[in-house]
Amino acid sequence: MRLSVFTGVLLVLWLPLSIPIYLLLKHDSNLASILTMALLFIELLFLWRFWGKYVYQESNIFAKYGLVATAANRRDFIGGLAIGFWFCLGLFMFEALLGWVKVITPSVSLLKIVAEGLFSAIAIAFAEELLFRGWILDELQRDYRQTTAMWVSALLYALLHFIKPVEEVIRTLVTFPALVLLGITLVLAKNRCCDRLGICIGIHAGLVWGYYIVNVGGLIEYTNQVPVWVTGIDGNPIAGITGLIFLTALMILVRK
Repeated sequence: MRLSVFTGVLLVLWLPLSIPIYLLLKHDSNLASILTMALLFIELLFLWRFWGKYVYQESNIFAKYGLVATAANRRDFIGGLAIGFWFCLGLFMFEALLGWVKVITPSVSLLKIVAEGLFSAIAIAFAEELLFRGWILDELQRDYRQTTAMWVSALLYALLHFIKPVEEVIRTLVTFPALVLLGITLVLAKNRCCDRLGICIGIHAGLVWGYYIVNVGGLIEYTNQVPVWVTGIDGNPIAGITGLIFLTALMILVRK
């Protein structure tokens, strides 16, 4: 009920501003999407503070979500970044050793791609983790057992990545189990780190960063020796059985 009320208030505040942006920038849908999503996140930050103060009497709701400025949280973030990054690169190295992909020389400045990728990955991970492993998980844990809250938050995380045309949903449905598994893994990581959010942001950012460097940098070429459901649809590693195996290994590592 609280999630529905919060979402309703957010939409009332966001839609009157986002619709004009889309109409004005309909010739540039990418820019319109970036601006409206940025606006949505800014409104979320203000609404979360209001929500925490007047609904839960929490003076610092972000600390409740696990976003704390401590040395431990910074270490968690750096460690998680390394884990996510090397797990992602490790997957492509594994595929290269098997001959499923071929490493090629990048045609762009790799240093530029690395820097851009790191900035983008941290921004994406920060926003998504504060939303899913911060606010949503906290709301669920107030009413349900920890295991139930973990599964529901992971399912919501996966489902909200499928707000797209039906044809595209069907074509990329194979990514759903991987997204659920990643959602569970990140909740387990947060639990292992005393509910600090740094580890979740780090792992998430590391995975995105590694994929960005390989994909945008054009570092590999698929040899088509195996079907795409093995290596991943559209070159997306989590849209294949290999990515699912690596994510399972990551979950086991986090649990241990």
